Amino acid sequence: MRWTRAAGRGLLVLLVVLTGYVAFGTRAQEGPGDGRGPLTLATAGDLTGYLGPLLEGWNTTHPGEGVTLVELPDSADETHAQMVTDLRGGERSRFDVLNIDVNWTSEFAAAGWIRPLDADRFPLGTFLPPVVDTATYDGRLYAVPYVTNAGLLLYRKDVLEEEGLPPPRTWTELERYAETVAPRHGLGGYAGQFLPYEGLTVNAAEAVYSAGGTILGDEGSRVTVDSAAAREGIGFLVRGVREGWIPREALTYKEEESKQAFQDGRLLFLRNWPYAYVGASAEGSRVAGRIGAVPLPGPEGPGTSVLGGSNLAVSTHARHPDTAARLIAYLTSEPVQRQVLTRGALPPVRADLYENPDLIREFPYLPTLRESVLAAAPRPRSPRYDQVSLAVQAVVHDAMTGHQTPEAAVRRLARELDAIAR
Repeated sequence: MRWTRAAGRGLLVLLVVLTGYVAFGTRAQEGPGDGRGPLTLATAGDLTGYLGPLLEGWNTTHPGEGVTLVELPDSADETHAQMVTDLRGGERSRFDVLNIDVNWTSEFAAAGWIRPLDADRFPLGTFLPPVVDTATYDGRLYAVPYVTNAGLLLYRKDVLEEEGLPPPRTWTELERYAETVAPRHGLGGYAGQFLPYEGLTVNAAEAVYSAGGTILGDEGSRVTVDSAAAREGIGFLVRGVREGWIPREALTYKEEESKQAFQDGRLLFLRNWPYAYVGASAEGSRVAGRIGAVPLPGPEGPGTSVLGGSNLAVSTHARHPDTAARLIAYLTSEPVQRQVLTRGALPPVRADLYENPDLIREFPYLPTLRESVLAAAPRPRSPRYDQVSLAVQAVVHDAMTGHQTPEAAVRRLARELDAIAR
């Protein structure tokens, strides 16, 4: 998950841990009835290195309630697997607060692994509206949004300006530029995250949503993917590989590989999370100062991004639930959310930060990102999301590698999702 995952990785971008993986012995006992004491915060790895200093601020001002970070792999799939293994341990669980991909909230809540939260303890009214829905399940708040994300189309501004072209707003324009303009400049046309992992689920869902389709409904109990819109969306990706304006190398890309290809000057267009814009603009990037960002295109105009990011949840077996809730309130406060952006280059959930002139000067993509987040849609919601995602990845990758037509792929995906939903 890059948030990115979302932000991250991927999709989500997840949080960086500076202290490394820690082994824990016997848990400390909380004081009688106060719910306060030390915690562990489990999160996936990231590359920005900002979270450690934020938690040092908490630890300095909250003696006796220190937070120890546990870094899990930066792969969303591996992080999910390790969190689930720990949470299934019940009272033996080592994790108190979990930084989870937005799409795991339903699964973890339905399984009873995370506890419902008192919404009045958190500043939900200050958040971008779509992000709050990712933290609820069955009408109750089970997590608090921490980082949001939406996919953007990064493009070589210098190349399009030389050609006298505006950035693409539709798939037709994107395909034409990627097929004709890119080769004239020695570039690959378009790439996303097309390795069969969580990133491909995100890219596939965005293609389906942008064409007006859906994948699941009713919290995963109804399969809706067998539609003309889904065939159009998957067909867009399949056509790109078949016609060559999506390089075959992109079938091996995750977030980092695709970002590197773009900032090395090998692509005209890239779908990625905003952190890739920051990386491509940094010193050492071959395209620094020559890139732009717009919302993802769709068939007839702006498309629909998948809503990425992460939520903070409290384990059902957390040692000190009151401290856990206050830590989450701290991490979602305005000063800390500002640092999430300025130190971590991760999109905050606080709405007012997207309209701050000083921040917009430093992060020019913020207005575009706000527009994309407000129009974004969540990934298919299901208590069995891990199985849903695996099915989407496998089927869409088979189609993109030429083993199935888009029509056959959509029919197969409908059958597999129907078996999961039963």
